[in-house]
Amino acid sequence: MINIDHLFSRIKLVTLNPQSAWEEIKNEPRATKDLILNYMLPLVLIPTIASFIGYGLIGSNTYFRSSSINWGLNQAILAFIGAFLGVFISAWCIHKLAPSFNTQTSIGKATSLVVYAYTPSWLAGVFYLIPSLSILGLVAGIYSLYILYLGFKSITNVPEEKKTNFFVISLISIIGVSFILSLVLGALLVSIGLVY
Repeated sequence: MINIDHLFSRIKLVTLNPQSAWEEIKNEPRATKDLILNYMLPLVLIPTIASFIGYGLIGSNTYFRSSSINWGLNQAILAFIGAFLGVFISAWCIHKLAPSFNTQTSIGKATSLVVYAYTPSWLAGVFYLIPSLSILGLVAGIYSLYILYLGFKSITNVPEEKKTNFFVISLISIIGVSFILSLVLGALLVSIGLVY
């Protein structure tokens, strides 16, 4: 059951005071399933629903496309699946790379790090309601990376002198794996007729 008060207070803390948020989160015994169902899922629904409405109903001439239910459905599926793949790929990369930087982090802790860091990006998904404003999500994405960087020390216990290298190598790995998976996902959507 989603605790709305806790959800909103955590969103506010992570977004406005990430340093304090990480101090609170690092000692939290929250189960990964609970985090995904009661925190991540409600946030991921913002860009998912907004993408469907913005690209499928309101319309856009962005990228030489006009609105259609098919295009809106395509964008909603990409937003939803992309969010979950992005979290799990990112968490897996951070978990696997940790020993190379003299630390250990569980897949659960790595997932927590990524989920909370992505908060501003998912909130900015509301801009997909008006597709021409979706570029503003890029600013939120950069802020999410900053929050992720701040959380590396607290969540992974990486030595301070290795934090930046760990972050950069993780980011490069995440981008590489995500790019390959986005190609696979795009090909799958083409094969079932959602992209034309």
